[in-house]
Amino acid sequence: MIALVTGGNGFVGRYLVEQLVARGDHVRVVGRGEYPELQALGVETFCADLATPESAPVLARAMRGVTAVFHVAAKAGLWGRYDEFYRANVSATQRVMKAALRAGVPKFIYTSTPSVVIGMDDLHGVDEQTPYPTRYLAPYPQTKALAERYVLAQTEIATVALRPHLIWGPRDPHILPRLLRRARRRMLFQIGDGTNLVDVCYVENVAEAHILAAAALDDRSPLRGRAYFIGQERPVNLWQFIGEILTHAGCPPVRGKLPATVAYQLATVLEFLYAGLRLPGEPPLTRLMVHELSHSHWFSHAAAERDFGYTPRISIEEGLRRTFARQAM
Repeated sequence: MIALVTGGNGFVGRYLVEQLVARGDHVRVVGRGEYPELQALGVETFCADLATPESAPVLARAMRGVTAVFHVAAKAGLWGRYDEFYRANVSATQRVMKAALRAGVPKFIYTSTPSVVIGMDDLHGVDEQTPYPTRYLAPYPQTKALAERYVLAQTEIATVALRPHLIWGPRDPHILPRLLRRARRRMLFQIGDGTNLVDVCYVENVAEAHILAAAALDDRSPLRGRAYFIGQERPVNLWQFIGEILTHAGCPPVRGKLPATVAYQLATVLEFLYAGLRLPGEPPLTRLMVHELSHSHWFSHAAAERDFGYTPRISIEEGLRRTFARQAM
């Protein structure tokens, strides 16, 4: 396989690149830097900001001879301007897709998120028939949903979208650092009654799911034009899982609690103030954060297992061991 990975130096992208290289695939990466560590692995790197039209000629060169595009690059976050998320998540996806179509690439694997179907309600073991909600709490899930729908609507190329939830593991630059920073500052509070179940995804499993999906994807496979939830062997109680992470990291446990309704009202006020006054950074509490921390959202992974043989090879317990063994080094 000649694979092109966008965002190949990001969290998921880097693991995907490493697994592809280990398989003996020829790998190219498009990103904002030169990435000498990837070049040392034999990876071809192309420098471009996918959110800008100037990336089009770079993409054209990078796509030559490619047999599978893994579009992993995205702007994630709980807060920010809609137009910035739109450029990074929708416009960039359209640009990558158009370059792939012009180059005649046969396969396009899109990294999505279960957030595209998360509205205001709990989701317990739902499958891919779950509809997109009519309302989103932040630009990130809204723009990812637009991009996913665009990708899956293409008919001239075999496409598939993967929806891994709450990705974590060694080298995590997002969830774990934010969580541990708040815990160490005694600013981490349980929101809700602490009974909510969620899916989590160990990062190496997520990368492997992409490769399995690419191998099974072709013009006639059941994957074409479909989205798939990706997760672990079971959902976790979110606050118990957070407690395990804090214990592994040597952080103080969560002590304070906030009712979900109070936290949501506070987040609404904070968002209004930050937006109205154009305050820098992000609010310490957002509506999406409150919803994620207080509601259940876990999904059936039966379709991924049936259609391309995905099962999580690395368990939650082993993932925790690997994550904190690496941090201790």
